[in-house]
Amino acid sequence: MSLFQDLAGFFQVPWGDYAGNLGWGLLRTLAYTIASFAGAAVLGLVLALMRLNRLRMVRLPAALYTEIFKNVPLLAIIFVTYFGLPSIGIRFSVFVAGVLSLVLFYAAYLSEIFRAAISGIHSGQSEAAQALGLGRGTTFGHVILPQALRLALPGTNTMFVDLLKSTSLLVTISAAELMTRAQLIASETFRALEVYLVIAVIYFAVCYPVSQSLLWLERTIQAGVPLSLGRRRRLKLAKTLLASGT
Repeated sequence: MSLFQDLAGFFQVPWGDYAGNLGWGLLRTLAYTIASFAGAAVLGLVLALMRLNRLRMVRLPAALYTEIFKNVPLLAIIFVTYFGLPSIGIRFSVFVAGVLSLVLFYAAYLSEIFRAAISGIHSGQSEAAQALGLGRGTTFGHVILPQALRLALPGTNTMFVDLLKSTSLLVTISAAELMTRAQLIASETFRALEVYLVIAVIYFAVCYPVSQSLLWLERTIQAGVPLSLGRRRRLKLAKTLLASGT
């Protein structure tokens, strides 16, 4: 009987009063995730191309950047960006500082994923494209990059989910994301265990469907299934023409 009383007393936070705050916190978390991942993907691709460049003076800065940010904690980057830079006159808003920190950190890891994927494309692909008269830019954009993105998809998906979870570290700068909202609720209700368990469940409820959706996307692309309706129609038309020809 006492066990049921303890369990009943465990859930005493009036969650209905905080639903709006949690909703806005979750939207803020997703905004940080999307903006940071987009920036990290672009910067990571640039760094990967620099690492693959034949010139040492181009490769070296990218390699140095990658090694630095791979071996510095994300929390330290957040503190330097938001608390450290103002001491030299550089100030960012909370959102910009949070996104910038995540971009700088995850670009290093994505650059390694992209570099490995691009390097994994056989050189014969480039040679065949050049034999057809395609320029270097066209060869990379239409031959190398699509295949490299397919190879990079598993690691990129993992980084996306990891980035989503890492937005919780932005609680240290009061970024108004989900974990910050949880901290405020815990301080108001003095029910820290209950609050943080519920927040952990919310993170799981968001991250698990996202990871499974990305896994489905990965398997679909690996199977060669076209994603756009236009490509599906063209593929169906091609199959029809081949069947009628036989």
